[in-house]
Amino acid sequence: MKLDPKKDTELHDKINAETAQIPWSELERHFAQGNVVYVSEQLDLIDVALRIAHDDRTSIQVWMAEGKVAKVSDEQAQLWALSNTTLWASVVSPFVLVQPPKLH
Repeated sequence: MKLDPKKDTELHDKINAETAQIPWSELERHFAQGNVVYVSEQLDLIDVALRIAHDDRTSIQVWMAEGKVAKVSDEQAQLWALSNTTLWASVVSPFVLVQPPKLH
């Protein structure tokens, strides 16, 4: 029986502890391999990572259909490279989930 992602506090805490800000330049090789996934600022990066780790296809498909989760586009990558953007990143192998910092 699979644990409900919302109740998996151990994995949530592990993902949270391993999430960090990283410059786009350090993610470019992962992008070249097709492994970088954009997470909208409207979503909680830790929650998305947790649901991917739990293979919660229903939530992921909804977010993808809404454009809130997607492979990073060439245009996004180019913009982030030109502006030397630092992103929040979380690894759920083989993917690196990235989210621009929220502007206040």
